[in-house]
Amino acid sequence: QVQLVESGGGLVEAGGSLRLSCTASGDIGSYYAMGWYRQAPEKQRELVARILRGSTDYADSVKGRFTISKDPAKNTAYLQMNSLKPEDTAVYYCNVYRPVIRYNYWGQGTQVTVSS
Repeated sequence: QVQLVESGGGLVEAGGSLRLSCTASGDIGSYYAMGWYRQAPEKQRELVARILRGSTDYADSVKGRFTISKDPAKNTAYLQMNSLKPEDTAVYYCNVYRPVIRYNYWGQGTQVTVSS
């Protein structure tokens, strides 16, 4: 069983920064992507950023502002979010994707609110 534990959400003013972290435990294997998705009220869940063996992928809306990184020894991914905007307000979900079995694991979600 895989567990994802997230932390770091909160309330911040526009232009501010937050850092999210996600630690994976359990049988996740050695080949997997870690990333973050977000879902705003009445909108579909969307990819924010993901990392797979050093290769990163970002949504166009966050490029240049958000940075994803990973500490393999800790099975922990970080999302550094700078220059936050009110439109970044959403619940952010940690995701682990195992390509070999084509399976997604999800964290419980953490609220990020950016005030204008």
